[in-house]
Amino acid sequence: MNNTQNNVIIKVEKGSIAEELGISPGDILLNINGMPIQDIFDYRMAIFDEYIELEIGLKSDSKIVYEIEKDDYEDLGIVFESGLMDDAKSCANKCIFCFIDRLPKGMRKTLYFKDDDSRLSFLSGNYVTLTNMTDDDMDRIIRHRLSPINISVHTTDASLREFMLKNSNAKNIMRMIDKLYDAGIAMNYQIVLVKGVNDGENLDKTINDLVKYIDLGHSLSVVPVGLTKYKDGLHPIESFSPEECEKIIKQIDNFGEIFKKTHGSRFVYAADELYIRSGIKIPNYEHYEDFPQLENGVGMIALMESELNDAVKKAKYAGGKKDISIVTGEAAFDFISGLCVKINSTFSDITVIPYKIVNNFFGETVTVSGLLTGNDIISQLKDKQLGNRLLIPKNALRFDDVVFLDDVTIDQVRKELSVDVRAVEVNGFVFLEEILSS
Repeated sequence: MNNTQNNVIIKVEKGSIAEELGISPGDILLNINGMPIQDIFDYRMAIFDEYIELEIGLKSDSKIVYEIEKDDYEDLGIVFESGLMDDAKSCANKCIFCFIDRLPKGMRKTLYFKDDDSRLSFLSGNYVTLTNMTDDDMDRIIRHRLSPINISVHTTDASLREFMLKNSNAKNIMRMIDKLYDAGIAMNYQIVLVKGVNDGENLDKTINDLVKYIDLGHSLSVVPVGLTKYKDGLHPIESFSPEECEKIIKQIDNFGEIFKKTHGSRFVYAADELYIRSGIKIPNYEHYEDFPQLENGVGMIALMESELNDAVKKAKYAGGKKDISIVTGEAAFDFISGLCVKINSTFSDITVIPYKIVNNFFGETVTVSGLLTGNDIISQLKDKQLGNRLLIPKNALRFDDVVFLDDVTIDQVRKELSVDVRAVEVNGFVFLEEILSS
C-alpha cells in the first residue's frame, strides 16, 4: 500500500522533466504506471523505462496523469520529503557491542535511533545485519537487482552470531548470503571484532567462510569494537592491547597474502585503527587495491597521504604569511602532525599547528576524529595560539555540517575561540586547498 505522506514532493530540479510538466513542491506522487510506490527503490525502478505514466495528486486535491517519453534511466528531477519515501527501519538487535547503547544520556533523540535498513546500504553505504529482512525483502532486492549490499557479518558461526546480536534471526546469515550470491548480488562485509568473543580461531573461520564468495563478495573489513566510558549494565568488553592488535593484523595479513596469490585480491583488510593502536606502520597505498572499505576506516590514512603528496607537487601558492591550526583525535594525531611538517617545510610562509583533542565526552578510549565534540574542542583550545584559522574534521559534524554530537554548533566554537573555523573533508587535495586558500 502506498504511504503517500512520504511521497510528498519538496523540490523540483531546474530544467528537469518534472519542471517542464509543471509539477511543483507540495504535490504528491500517487503511482507510476498504475502501480503504488512503496519507497525510493520502487520509484527508481519504475522511472527507468522510456515511456511511463505518472499520477500526481495536486495541492488542489485533484489528480492528473502525465504521459512521459524520455531516455532510459533519465531522472524526472523530483525530490521527496523523505529520502527513502518510507520510514527507516529500526534495528531489532541488542548487540553486545552496540556503540549507541554506550552513549551518555541526555543527547538529542535522533542519536539513539538504531537503523538496520537495507535500503540505506545502497543509498548511503550503511552496513546492515540482515536480521530485519523477510524473505519478501530479500526477493525485492533480487528482483530490483540492487547491488552491492554491505553486510555486518561479525561471525559466520550461527550460535555465536545469535549471542552477539541477541536476535534469533541472526543465525540465518549464511543462508541469506547464499541466497544473495546465487542471485548474483554483490556484497561487502564487515566484522566488528570483540575481544574474547569473535576473534582468534573464530575470526579464522569467518574469513575462510566468506572468501568462498569472493567473486561477488568483494571485500571484508575487520574493525575493533568502539568503547565509551558509559558501560553500566552492558556486556563487559575490554579494549585490545597494542600487542593483541599486532597479532590481529598479522592474522589478517596472512590471509590477505594468500588470497592475493590465489584470488588476485587481498579481500580482507584491517582497519587503520588496529595499526594505530599497535604502533605498526600503516601499509602503503597499493596495499588497499581500489580502497573497497574506505568508509569503514580502512586505508583512509594511506589514501590521504598519497593525495596530499600529489597535491603538494601540483600546488601553487602566491605567498603571504599564514598561521593555521588543526584539531584531530588522538588516533590520527601523529599522522596529521607528519602532514603538517610536510606542508610547513614546503611552504615557507605557512605554519600549520596540529592540536590533539582528548575525548572527555565519550571517554579517553574513543580516539577517532569523527567523534570529537564541540565542548572538548573549546575547553582544550582556550588560550591556545590558533592563528588565522582553525580546521576541524568534517566528519565530526552532523546536520548539514553545522552541529557536533554534543549539540554545540560550529558557530559557537567560532565565538568561544575567537577564530575562523572551517570544516575540512578527510581528503589530501581538499585539506591542502583549504590551507592555501584565502
